[in-house]
Amino acid sequence: MPLRDISLELPDRREGKVRVSWSLSPERRLIVTTDRLSAFDRVVAVVPHKGQVLNQLSAWWFASTRDIIDNHFVSVPEPHAMVVVAANPLPVEVVVRGALTGSTSTALLTRYRAGEREMYGHHFADGLAPHSELPVALITPTTKAVGGAHDEPLTIDDVVRRGLVEAGVWRRVCVAALALFARGQRIAQHAGLFLADTKYEFGIDADGRLLLIDELHTPDSSRYWVQSSLAQRRAAGQEPESLDKEPVRLALAALGYRGEGAIPELTDDVIMATSQRYVAAYERLTNEMFVAAPEPDSQALLSAVQEAV
Repeated sequence: MPLRDISLELPDRREGKVRVSWSLSPERRLIVTTDRLSAFDRVVAVVPHKGQVLNQLSAWWFASTRDIIDNHFVSVPEPHAMVVVAANPLPVEVVVRGALTGSTSTALLTRYRAGEREMYGHHFADGLAPHSELPVALITPTTKAVGGAHDEPLTIDDVVRRGLVEAGVWRRVCVAALALFARGQRIAQHAGLFLADTKYEFGIDADGRLLLIDELHTPDSSRYWVQSSLAQRRAAGQEPESLDKEPVRLALAALGYRGEGAIPELTDDVIMATSQRYVAAYERLTNEMFVAAPEPDSQALLSAVQEAV
């Protein structure tokens, strides 16, 4: 059964679209990643194995990139759970884009097709093909939507000008984000994938350290395209073959849904194909076989966490 939610007898429960977290101590939190899937800033489905993939893949990436910037990862006591360093998130989502693509209202391709050529403080020439690779990776920040609102596009300068992040911290965030994206693209290329874009979140811990937090280079936060078919599909004007949740966005958009009104019910075929894509991304990137774990039992999870801590 997919993991929609879980109740634990721990204090300070906080719930996001996909993750639920609790306080373990002033310095540590427990995060459980559910199988909920969000699109257009709404929870639209529950996808089997998705939470486990996100949790274990994030742990793998965190361990593989700690030389670039420290992160909040401590341990994985259970396949769906992660013990992390407690941190206060910065109020900005750091999106790095390496291609002209996307179907949401803040995506480059959506805005480019609407005639915009100045986006996120960057200029884009006329005549660019959909899903084409950008000459350089670009940082395109957004606000962090709360209460059902949608993310608001920002420029790099807006972040400091509006007082969202202190200038020195923001410079370090931008340097780390571009380095993480370059590392992600190299590793993805070895796996036969193209990392088109991704989202990073950063926070400050109790000691004042800047940390990479939340998730890292997962099919939820990133757009992965299959390299072997990419050129052919671009030439034919087709959507890239992806190992992420973009097909869910496209299926919803085809039903006329872009975040407003009642959420259409996705077919079982779409749900299972999405699950398979997530598992395939995990196996290709880590070069490890995915072993599905059962839905976590609350008491067993608490015992595993206590032992880990």
